[in-house]
Amino acid sequence: MFSLAFHRFIFATIYITITLAAEFHWQKFQVPLDYSAPQNGSASIAIARYPSTSPKAQYRGPILFNPGGLGGSGVDAIVDNGAAFASVFGDEFDIMGFDPRGISYSTPTISFFTSDAERRFLIPSTTTILYPSLNASSNALGTVWAQNQLLGKLALARDTDDILQHISTDNIARDMLRISEAFGSESCNTGVFREYGSVLGATFATLFPDKVGRIIIDGVFKMKSYFTSNMTSMIEDVDASLEEFFEGCHGAGPEICPFYEPTVSAISAKQDAVTESVKQQPIAVVTPGSYGLMDVGFLRNTVLEALFDPYDDVTGFVPLGKSLAALAKGDATLIYNQSAVPTFECSASNSTTLHENNLEAYMTIGCGDAVQINDTLAELQDYWVGGLKHPCLLRASIPYSSGAVGAKNVSFPLLLVGNRLDAGTAHAGAVQTAEAFPGSVVLTQDSLGHTSLVAPSQCLWGYPREYFVNGTLPAVGTSCPIDIELENSQRLGEEVDGCRVGDQQSCAQDYSRRVL
Repeated sequence: MFSLAFHRFIFATIYITITLAAEFHWQKFQVPLDYSAPQNGSASIAIARYPSTSPKAQYRGPILFNPGGLGGSGVDAIVDNGAAFASVFGDEFDIMGFDPRGISYSTPTISFFTSDAERRFLIPSTTTILYPSLNASSNALGTVWAQNQLLGKLALARDTDDILQHISTDNIARDMLRISEAFGSESCNTGVFREYGSVLGATFATLFPDKVGRIIIDGVFKMKSYFTSNMTSMIEDVDASLEEFFEGCHGAGPEICPFYEPTVSAISAKQDAVTESVKQQPIAVVTPGSYGLMDVGFLRNTVLEALFDPYDDVTGFVPLGKSLAALAKGDATLIYNQSAVPTFECSASNSTTLHENNLEAYMTIGCGDAVQINDTLAELQDYWVGGLKHPCLLRASIPYSSGAVGAKNVSFPLLLVGNRLDAGTAHAGAVQTAEAFPGSVVLTQDSLGHTSLVAPSQCLWGYPREYFVNGTLPAVGTSCPIDIELENSQRLGEEVDGCRVGDQQSCAQDYSRRVL
């Protein structure tokens, strides 16, 4: 059966100025750039705070948020969702989002490019080029390897102030402690949501086990894999997630899933045939807002996006079934529109704030944390999967620091959250990380998709406040269902428990009324 649910929190990037809405506080917080030599300059950490409204006697300190990325902006996340987080966790806390050093509004900001125009020239914003299929042709892997060599050399050449060596997770964890202490908290209460945030939360608990107040991490990395630059194990749930799409399509029937075939195996074979078809003959697509090629790389990334957010009304399983059916008939417009990027328009001033630096964050933090790889192209053949291998072989002289994650003596157990099947951060990551911090508990959301934020769950969201306020952990083995489901007899546009299926805003508002 298809389940259709909606984002409880939408992490949208918005451009802000020093003057925010009245309910938010904005500031820059100074920390040493190099903690081993604090006299050698500082970094400014951008913070957006949705302040506590409780009396001083009831104030419990800040809850820090990192939305993941590796380059996600905590400032943007809180400006967009601070009030909702406060409703969940309580007004005893400051709800604070911070941009890690070097990222987004924090300074110095890392960038390999001098303008957005240069960025788009070297790294075009299309799914096909940014995340290419590495077996699309005999030289695909070699081409990507060379492109990343270029980026690595460019990064080193433009790091004239030697900033990159200080942009690492251990330093960001130290920044978190400084921020918490500055706001009167001797320990760190941290809601760390989405993928990379799990590394940050686990690193903090490893470095400062006696400073752990409450830490929630969602969409948990396999820490050993991350710190050894091997991201392939992170996606071990992909095949099972795709199989659920095939089974869901078969169960829903041809009216909801036009990609339907009489058996699950026939749907799988049909998917293989469509993939091979566009691999051999890509399809040109022109739409009012974009144009490009529907090739095997674009197709695979669009399918992966659906596995990340299967309940979404634009990119999820329901639209994917319709798009694949059209593609099987030679019409690539629907599936292209699921991942199409608007054409880039260069302004006359050719200037940019370089606010979105996810690429630089990915390479700088990920490679700064991990062991260095010096594999040859031939040696990479056995390990490089789908573009998710850290390109750290490109980082010839950027120092790194890494180590085992875990501590037996944390002052309070961690709460780890993972979906039953997560195409981006396999559930096993939560289990392994919990084992590294004895007493910690895994809370499972019985859903597909990437992190628990992919779908609303009254059951799941009842636990964070109990954990933060009372220190109550769920029982070992607890699994929570999601709330808004589309059974195979329902259609987009119908209402489910007062929520109009296909309308994210109305569903989110209804969910807020019922849960918060």
